[in-house]
Amino acid sequence: MERLKQVLHKMLFPGVAAVLISVPIAAVLLVYTFAFGHENSPIAYLTYIFSAYSLTILCVWVAKNGGNAKKEIQSTIHQNDLAHRYLTDISFKMQVSLYLSLGINMLYAAMKLFCGVYYRSVWFGTLAVYYIMLALMRFLLLYHSNRNAFGKNMVSELKQYRLCGVILMLMNIALSGVVILVVRKNEGFEYAGYLIYVMAMYAFYNIITAVRDVVKYRKYKSPVMSAAKAVKLAAALVSMLSLETAMLTEFDEGKGPGFRQLMTAITGGCVCVMVVVMAAFMILWSTKQLKISNEETVV
Repeated sequence: MERLKQVLHKMLFPGVAAVLISVPIAAVLLVYTFAFGHENSPIAYLTYIFSAYSLTILCVWVAKNGGNAKKEIQSTIHQNDLAHRYLTDISFKMQVSLYLSLGINMLYAAMKLFCGVYYRSVWFGTLAVYYIMLALMRFLLLYHSNRNAFGKNMVSELKQYRLCGVILMLMNIALSGVVILVVRKNEGFEYAGYLIYVMAMYAFYNIITAVRDVVKYRKYKSPVMSAAKAVKLAAALVSMLSLETAMLTEFDEGKGPGFRQLMTAITGGCVCVMVVVMAAFMILWSTKQLKISNEETVV
């Protein structure tokens, strides 16, 4: 009996790390089950059981710790050396972010390129070009950050910042092509089942964090950091455009193709203008700062 009590206690109080890990695992399982139509499959029952267990231990843990919950989470995270460094070292955090975003970008570009070749689709091919250029910018920024500390070599960082602005300006050609294709062919993205709601949450999360980071990272006085966040914002804007076309396709409700084309043209035009303005600012501002730096060097 004592052994059984110990097992039950361990199951109900597995520790803060196990509680925190169980929540995203349960979320992923639920998304997989409902987004891909597996509600009646064996995996669904395992998902329901695990989700119920995760919710239970989360509630028990919150009830037990009360006001100390936040401190315990922070303490547990900071016990891991890599997690502590990620949260306290802004340069390391930026490099990790660049590595992750570069990897995701390359996978996404490869997927779109494969679809473009396999289906002989200009639509997917144009998107592949856009994401390849995003990956190129992130690679250039990562290459620079691996050889220079952020905010130390301002001339070099300003040049990288201006180069990213030029690439963003060129990217807008590919983005404009995507918008024109969507409007003329009245096409859009489609997501299976409930996946559209997941993508909506992801798109809104992306745009909110991207805008926040653009403002937040200005205080570090590093053009490379600012360029990385500008690239993130450009990607987030395209995610919102993709989400709109998907939602217009999913929830048409008899409004007709004209309404969908009009809305896509308006949103696509706004996104293109925002990218152009952002790119122009990056080019003009960095050029001005480089000119000032050169004049100070001469003097």
